[in-house]
Amino acid sequence: MRIGLAQLNTIVGDLTGNRRLILDAYKSLVAQGAELVVYPELVICGYPPRDLLFKRRFVSDIEASLAEIASGIGHVPALIGTVESNPAKDGRRFFNSAALCQDGRVVSYARKCLLPTYDVFDEDRYFEPAATPPSVITINGKKVGITICEDIWTHPQFAPRNLYHFEPLAWLAGQQLDLMVNLSASPWHHGKGHLRTQLVTDAARQLGCPVVYVNAIGGNDELVFDGRSLVSNSQGQVTALLPAFAADSRVVDIASAAPLAPATPDPAELGDIYQALVLGLRDYGHKSGFKKALIALSGGIDSALVAVLAAEAFGAENVIGVSLPSAISSQHSRDDARDLARNLNLRFETIAIADTVAAAEASLIDVFAGRPRDVTEENIQARVRGVVMMALSNKFGALLLTTGNKSEVAVGYCTLYGDMCGGLAVISDVFKTQVYDLCRWINRDREIIPVNTIEKPPSAELRPGQVDQDSLPPYDVLDAILKGYVEEGLSRRDLVAQGFSEAVVNDIVRKVDLNEYKRKQMAPGLKITPLAFGVGRRIPIVQKYVS
Repeated sequence: MRIGLAQLNTIVGDLTGNRRLILDAYKSLVAQGAELVVYPELVICGYPPRDLLFKRRFVSDIEASLAEIASGIGHVPALIGTVESNPAKDGRRFFNSAALCQDGRVVSYARKCLLPTYDVFDEDRYFEPAATPPSVITINGKKVGITICEDIWTHPQFAPRNLYHFEPLAWLAGQQLDLMVNLSASPWHHGKGHLRTQLVTDAARQLGCPVVYVNAIGGNDELVFDGRSLVSNSQGQVTALLPAFAADSRVVDIASAAPLAPATPDPAELGDIYQALVLGLRDYGHKSGFKKALIALSGGIDSALVAVLAAEAFGAENVIGVSLPSAISSQHSRDDARDLARNLNLRFETIAIADTVAAAEASLIDVFAGRPRDVTEENIQARVRGVVMMALSNKFGALLLTTGNKSEVAVGYCTLYGDMCGGLAVISDVFKTQVYDLCRWINRDREIIPVNTIEKPPSAELRPGQVDQDSLPPYDVLDAILKGYVEEGLSRRDLVAQGFSEAVVNDIVRKVDLNEYKRKQMAPGLKITPLAFGVGRRIPIVQKYVS
């Protein structure tokens, strides 16, 4: 049987544009000989639609779009991810479904059984789970089981605690299937690609039949979907693999496709992280209507990384880099910013802020009389930069990108309404140690980021002689503590037991907890780790629990 895999990059809520993508892919795949075309989960409306589902006309508009799509589907059937209204009076109002379309109409629906409600997922807020086991349909004489994303995520290795009372795969294993398909919208994070491959290949062995897995691709808000749709034969061997971080459509003959050579795992996955950030940035900007990006270039490593990503995402000709020297900015930082812009061929502007900062301080001198200089004056510099950058963003219609990394954002080493100003926090889920690794990876063939930017001690340059390590431990220590506390949920006692200094742990944990209010106000950030600040981490701002 020849299966067409339609790995599409949709925009949430763009029913017209998504419909065009769906029908274009269908025509192309049928022309290539597909006998069944499979799309990602919720492809008609894009994933995740979130509270758009509560808008009065949204689901009825989805159903109208599905009807129009179905009218363009010929004798070759298509499985299309959609929202289905729940006709019952009880339960949630909608189902997360796959519509089987053929000969100009919707033939039937297959409903999602397991609804994830953890991390970035909140499907139980919107959808009713299927009341029956997964659908099994007959296509060209073949028994085909239909699952949707989470329905196959009950593998004990990936879900040590079973969240559900029903296992779709266990039920399907008794149905003697010829094929199982999974429509998915599974966002990417570092280390997830190989997990999915094992998930699909193990499912194929468990069911004793080929498995076709079709995943979404593209950036939608904080989430990045990497695609990597794949096909496994019944022996658990991958026979087809679509590209990562790129839209693609392909026909695979599941009866004759030869196994691919096993991929060699890359523990660092720096190429994947880079591609994910570029795709997430490009789609966030373009899908929001921005054609240009704007970055404050400090000469530091974080803004350098963001500038490289922006040049790749928008094109260098559409990126504006701005140096904002104050009275204490070092010459080497100015030079590094200029050299980076030249290497990337960015438009580069220098706007001195010393006079503006001095004017702000002068206006406060009487009110501050008798009080020593402290972080207040340091933050005036950062906030003046925020005002200038936001003015440029408004004037040129450019998306202002913030440059804070996960390590800084975690401990509040950033200024609210200052360097946190912007529309997207590009690297807010990238630890500082990963920033260094990525910059060295970018420079692997030639110098793009000035070597001095990578090698000099990092500094916010808000006071003379300041370096990050004045108030923070070395970044390898800081990042290890943050990974344990933020991502793994370890307590202070757990971290001390691992060998970290109790004083350092207490200081870092205190900073993480105290700065929750800042993170609630920061721009959305691209998610690349299992647990990012933002939508997947819901810690109260006002709370007194000490672990």
